[in-house]
Amino acid sequence: MRFAKPAWLHSLSLKILLAFVVGVVLSIVLIASIAITVLTVRSDLLFVADLVGRAEELAGALQFDDSGTPVGFDARERGADWMYESLRQEVAYRVLDASGKTVMSSASGEAFWAGAAPQGERGYFKFEHSGMPIHGATVPVEHAGRKWFLQFAASTRFGDLVHRHFVLPFVAAGIAVFSLVLLIVFGACAYLVLGYTLKPLRNVAASAAAIAPRSIHARLQVDGVPSEIVPLVESFNRVLERLEHGFRIQQEFLATAAHELKTPLALIRAQIELSESGVGRESLLKDVEHMARQVQQLLHLAEASEVQNYSFKEVDVQEVVKEGVAYLERMAKAAGVHLLVQLHGEAVHWTADRGALFTVLKNLMENAIQHAPRGTKVAVEVGAEAMAVRDWGPGADPAQLSMMFTRFWRGPHRRDHGAGLGLAICQEIAQAHGWKLSAEDAEPGMRFLLARSGAQGRP
Repeated sequence: MRFAKPAWLHSLSLKILLAFVVGVVLSIVLIASIAITVLTVRSDLLFVADLVGRAEELAGALQFDDSGTPVGFDARERGADWMYESLRQEVAYRVLDASGKTVMSSASGEAFWAGAAPQGERGYFKFEHSGMPIHGATVPVEHAGRKWFLQFAASTRFGDLVHRHFVLPFVAAGIAVFSLVLLIVFGACAYLVLGYTLKPLRNVAASAAAIAPRSIHARLQVDGVPSEIVPLVESFNRVLERLEHGFRIQQEFLATAAHELKTPLALIRAQIELSESGVGRESLLKDVEHMARQVQQLLHLAEASEVQNYSFKEVDVQEVVKEGVAYLERMAKAAGVHLLVQLHGEAVHWTADRGALFTVLKNLMENAIQHAPRGTKVAVEVGAEAMAVRDWGPGADPAQLSMMFTRFWRGPHRRDHGAGLGLAICQEIAQAHGWKLSAEDAEPGMRFLLARSGAQGRP
C-alpha cells in the first residue's frame, strides 16, 4: 500500500472538472499567444493592413464641391485634423487627380511626399521622409464621372507607438478580462453540471453501501444514472442476484437439514428410552438431547436470518418478559438461581415479532442461568427503549467479549454443553429488528443490553 494513490485522485468529478479547467486555460494561452505574436512582432503586413483600412475610411469620408473637386472630409473626420497638424512629420494624406496633381493635402503639405511617386492605382508603397521610413497606401475614388486617388501615409515609429503603447495594453486588458470571465463561467457551469450529473451516482453508491446480508434482495436503481455507468450498475445487480440465489440455497439447505435430522433423533431417543437400563443409557440420552438441541438451534438460526419470516406488530414487552420468566422458572430452580424482574415505568410496547422477541429474552436468560452460581440471581430490567439481562457469575475476560456472539462459541463456565448458537441467534434477531445487542462486564457477572435503534443509556 506504500505506492497507493490517494482516493481523491480517482475522483471522476475531479478529473472532469480538471479537464474543463485545463481546456479553458489552454484556450486562454492560445488566444493570448496569438494576440501577443501579432501585436509585438514587427510586421509590414499588419501595418499595411492598418494603412489600407485607414485610407479606405478617409476615401469614404471625402466631400466634393459643386464642380466635383475634393475639398475636405465630412464631420466624422474633420475632428481628427489636429492629428495631421500636430504629427505632420508622422502622418499625412493627400488627394490626387487622374494626372497625379495634388488637389488637397494635410497640413504637412507636399514636403512630406517629396520622396513618394504618384500612384495611379490602388496599392501599397513605401518611401523615406527626413530619413524616416514611411508606409503609404492609395485608394481610388470615383465621383461624378471623374477619378481621384487618396493617399494616406504614416511613419514606422508612429505605427510602433500606436501598437505598443495603445493597442497592446488594451488588447492585453481585454484578454485578461475575457480569460477571467471565461474561467469563472466555465468553472461554475462545470461544477453545477457535474454536481447534477453525479448525484445519481452518489445515490447509487449510498444504496450499494446499505446492502447487507439481510437486504441482499435489494437492487440498485439506474434512473438518472449516466449511460456510461448503467452497464456497471446492471452488472452489479446481476451479481446481487447470483449472491441472493446462493444465499437462499444455503439457508434452505440448513433449514431442510435441521428438519430432516429432527425425526431420526426423535426415533433414536425413543429407542434408547425403550431399551433396558444399562451403564451407557443415560450417556446416550444426554448425547441425543445435545444433538437435538443443536439441530433445533440451527433451525432457529436459519429462520432468524430471513427477514421475511418475521411478522412485525406492537408487542407488550413486559408481558413477553413475564412469559419468559415463567417458562424458565423450573430451570432456574433446578440451578438454584432466583429470577428477578425490574420494570421501569408503565407498559412498554415495541414494534417487533413477538415470537422472535420471546426467543431473544429466553436465550439471554437461559445463558445467564447457565453461568450464575447457586444462590445468586438473574435480573431482567425492562425500560421504554432498552432491556437488560444480568447475572452475578464469574463474568468473562475482555478478550472474550468480542466472541460472545460468534456461532458455536461456548463460555468456559457453562453448566451444560450447549451448541453455542443461542447468543448468535439473539444477534441475528436483533439485527433483523434494527436493535443493538451488546455484552459488558458487570463486575461481578455479565450484562447483556438490548436497545432499540437510536436508544441511549440503560433501561
